[in-house]
Amino acid sequence: MSRFRTRTRPPVALALPALLAVAFLLLPLIGILTRTQWSELGAHLTSPGVVEALRLSAVVSLWALGLSLVLGVPLAWLLARVPFKGKALVRSLVLLPMVLPPTVGGVALLLGFGRRGLLGPWLEGTFGITLPFHTSGAVVAATFVAMPFLVISLEGALGGLKQSYEETAASLGASPVRVFFTVTLPMVAPGLIAGAALTWARALGEFGATITFAGNLPGTTQTLPLQVYLLLQDQPEAATSVSLLLLAIAMGVLIALRGRWTGTPADRKAAELPPVAEEPAPTAAAEPAAAEPSAPAKLAEPAEPTAPDASGAAPRDGGRWPLHATVTGFNRLTLDAEPGTTIAVVGENGAGKTTLLRALLGLTPRAHAELRLGDTDVTALPPHKRQVAWVPQDGALFPHLSALANTAYGLRARRVPRAEARARAQAWLDRLGVGHLAHRKPAQLSGGQAQRVALARALAARPRLLLLDEPLAALDQTTRARVRHTLRTHLAEFGGVCLIVTHDPVEAVSLADRVLVLADGQTLQDAPPVEVTRHPRSPWVARMLGRNAWQGTASEGGLALAAGGRLVLAEELPDGVPALAIIAPEAVSVHRERPAGSPRNVWPGTVREITALGSRLRVLIASAEAPDLVAEITPDAAAELGLADGVRVWTSVKATEITLVRL
Repeated sequence: MSRFRTRTRPPVALALPALLAVAFLLLPLIGILTRTQWSELGAHLTSPGVVEALRLSAVVSLWALGLSLVLGVPLAWLLARVPFKGKALVRSLVLLPMVLPPTVGGVALLLGFGRRGLLGPWLEGTFGITLPFHTSGAVVAATFVAMPFLVISLEGALGGLKQSYEETAASLGASPVRVFFTVTLPMVAPGLIAGAALTWARALGEFGATITFAGNLPGTTQTLPLQVYLLLQDQPEAATSVSLLLLAIAMGVLIALRGRWTGTPADRKAAELPPVAEEPAPTAAAEPAAAEPSAPAKLAEPAEPTAPDASGAAPRDGGRWPLHATVTGFNRLTLDAEPGTTIAVVGENGAGKTTLLRALLGLTPRAHAELRLGDTDVTALPPHKRQVAWVPQDGALFPHLSALANTAYGLRARRVPRAEARARAQAWLDRLGVGHLAHRKPAQLSGGQAQRVALARALAARPRLLLLDEPLAALDQTTRARVRHTLRTHLAEFGGVCLIVTHDPVEAVSLADRVLVLADGQTLQDAPPVEVTRHPRSPWVARMLGRNAWQGTASEGGLALAAGGRLVLAEELPDGVPALAIIAPEAVSVHRERPAGSPRNVWPGTVREITALGSRLRVLIASAEAPDLVAEITPDAAAELGLADGVRVWTSVKATEITLVRL
């Protein structure tokens, strides 16, 4: 199928200057091509002086590249990842050689590293190193001018890399240095390669700083650009040939970089194989561990040696890790849980759910957690020593590693031998039903498969605390149900505590033993799912559970609603008591005419929205006399009433159908 693209003719006022700019840049290059004596090209390029200058240029540029990598890569990481005072000044210093005239740069190098410079006498007296008029001086000059290209390119790549990859690696037990070399660098390899290529090309063509600082000594500092400068005086034809060589090298680098090193490994096409389709939900035969408590495939893995704690000694708690945490800062709460407890953390946006998880990981300055897992106080430990595994919403699978290598990552970070780590990782993938995908890259996995691999990776690391940040949010309903089944099965005997952030009431009810409701960083409710379902203390939670929730204050046998109106209650509260009225959608009656009799909770309204929920319909009704109300009716009832958007209706709620929750 052909694609048709709409082409817009550019305005002449913009097109003409743009064409002139292209001509301005292209004309000098055409001049080199037309003035080159092609018959003499070979002789010019193989002359002894040119060959020696080319050799010296290669040596100087490669040394400059190496020095730029050693110094520039850490500097780029510092600028991209570490907040510190004076960062803008440091970045300006990095950019300065790019805008500074090269000869001025050479003068600056003389005053800094020359024999009479600031550091030159010390280098010569202590180490016998003299940089000016020496090959090492040419290397320093080329590095000074070229290194900014590497730093800027790599900093941009690091800035585009989501930190969740590095944070997840740290939660799996990888030290900062290991994270840098095994996750960060491989994922920004395109930016690093691009920066290195540009740095090498710039070092190869450096002229002004070199001749000012290192001189123009044949065989010592006379690089190829300096050779061009000399040839222009006596042999302009040879200078043109050598210029053509430098031009070809520069164009070759740019052509090689064009469109090839512009993204991270996650952005590039990962492999030839297409993603594998989701398999059917596991059955009892497929997952014996879920049906038979005595099956060997257990989450707690009692047959394996217990993982050491941060100090390297075996833990004294027998693989059972209760949680105690006191969180201060934006989040202000105390959390206690017994081993095997799963806590669903819910709350509206900004309530502090993710901040709580990051505080337990030690990854945020917004909140601080005094954290004890089992017998170990891990408050003062860095994230990679806490044994707290984190699964972010997107899974953060390392795109350059296979599913098996991803799952084994935490084990290898804790120095488990490679063969053993891969065997244990394969076992975890098998348990979660994705063992046959062990050698696939993340880009070759479906959403549900990737989430199961991320869960296997976290569990294989044998954490004492498992944090799941909306792990199923990005999945479709069918896949979500399958992964939820798998997750519930394998959390059943987890020896630690699991916190799962969710906005899905089904997940909160089906996966959790407790529901922690947060509001403004504080605990609003912490109770079993049944209690939270029956008596939610938050309007947001009530609405998440599909119920109407109206806030008000008790007054004269009813509830004066905060949004206006009054609700008649069967239950009496003392005057002035704040409360939340919970009304189930199925308790709301919808009429086309005002209902007969003397119902007291009756309001006129207008249908604003009708949505399907399974075999029933949910009708949103707006009223000037009461807050918005959601009713749940059958499709037959909706057809009989002739409901549609904009239709005027009456709603009624019996006083006995209203549940009150004191606030």
